[in-house]
Amino acid sequence: MKIRDLHKNDAERMLEWMQNPDIADNFRFEPSNIDISTTTSFIEASLNNTSSQHYAVTDDEDRYMGTVSLKNIDFENKNAEYAISLHMDAIGKGYAKFATNAILDIAFNKLKLNRVYLNVLSKNIRAIKFYEKYGFIFEGESKEHLFHKGNFESLRWYRILASEKEAMDKS
Repeated sequence: MKIRDLHKNDAERMLEWMQNPDIADNFRFEPSNIDISTTTSFIEASLNNTSSQHYAVTDDEDRYMGTVSLKNIDFENKNAEYAISLHMDAIGKGYAKFATNAILDIAFNKLKLNRVYLNVLSKNIRAIKFYEKYGFIFEGESKEHLFHKGNFESLRWYRILASEKEAMDKS
């Protein structure tokens, strides 16, 4: 497993997870609006984006397995938003933990950030279990925060500080 810059040839497998109903149900975009052209454009734009860093998660043969990101990077306040999404055939195989370790290493050691946060739909139980098992700290829930696919949905907020990650690594 490794992470690397996104490549244009990742677009097809990226589009597959975006359009998978089990995965897309937990995202805020409408998958029917996404096609190979918009996916390729996202990849191209990601290579020159200074406020967000998106990486491909790959297997040992360099096959795209998902995307892990630091978004809304705020260098003044030293924080960024974490995001991850994996192809269905990568779920449950250690890719999420590997990619999260790698992106947090970039956040805390390369970019010298202090805080990485995330928000997740309260109904996304699989993701919540991963975040909590990994060691992200639950900070609270924003009730009925967004109107998503015809319903008001709540968001759970999590964080991990550089000092918390350092303590996790030592234990």
